[in-house]
Amino acid sequence: MNNASTTRGGSLNHPNAVGNAHAMEPAATSLDLARSALFVPASRPDRFDKALATGADAVIIDLEDAVLPDDKATAREALSAWLAASPGHQVVVRVNAVDTDWAEADLAMCRRHANVAAVLLPKADSAEIVAHAAGFGKPLWPIIESAAALVNLAAVAASPGVRRLAFGSLDLGLDLDLDPDSAAAATILDQGRYAVLLHGRVAGLAAPLDGVHPAIRDLEGLAVSAGRARDMGFGGALCIHPTHVRVLNDSFLPTPAQREWARRVLERAASESGAFQLDGKMVDAPVIKRAQRLAQRGAQANAN
Repeated sequence: MNNASTTRGGSLNHPNAVGNAHAMEPAATSLDLARSALFVPASRPDRFDKALATGADAVIIDLEDAVLPDDKATAREALSAWLAASPGHQVVVRVNAVDTDWAEADLAMCRRHANVAAVLLPKADSAEIVAHAAGFGKPLWPIIESAAALVNLAAVAASPGVRRLAFGSLDLGLDLDLDPDSAAAATILDQGRYAVLLHGRVAGLAAPLDGVHPAIRDLEGLAVSAGRARDMGFGGALCIHPTHVRVLNDSFLPTPAQREWARRVLERAASESGAFQLDGKMVDAPVIKRAQRLAQRGAQANAN
């Protein structure tokens, strides 16, 4: 099994540094760097180990949308049994929304198991909702998937316990009654992405996760959308099929050209005492910082 699947999580203490995100960046954990976050239904425990073996950086066991109402309790019990029997496997769990009849039991189950590395929190429409979930002691990945969540995004992102934001593009489009195939919808959703990126950065969070690409067989389209999200500053994406994992893992790494540029910048910076020119362009402290980030992400490629 890929080591990336068995050691995800690590120390996930909350890194918020509201208003001071650039002063000190917290040490990133492996989950902070997850490029692919693969959903698997909690009602299918036979698929848990298979999901971990795909090479996904994070596996999200889903108690919400993927499980029918009558199966919620049974799925939770099956997940709890698997977690108890699999202490070496770190996973993320998507619980049911806090206003449902299942949320309290979901969150309590997550609290009991150390190998639940984070909780993916749906319908994170307010700081109060996030605070309630944070009371169960797990790092949170709120999903921004409604107009209310966007309006309250600054408070949600700054809430204690939040580690990383996820963008629920499909649900947000539904909430806003957008035509999913229209150019207008794409423009509006990109504004939502910008808001998620902006407020996550101000709150000192890990780079956010983009929403799922719903066309399972459209790997070319997935690569294009993932590349756009990467260029916008997102660190990875949620996904719904194992065939999407490798595409996302590759797409959210720097391109070979970017890695070569970063190598040249850092090599030159090591022998310079101030700003300098490279390829006819000025290189100063912010440019060197970007090169350092690209080099760090490139190292991920070598590690995987």
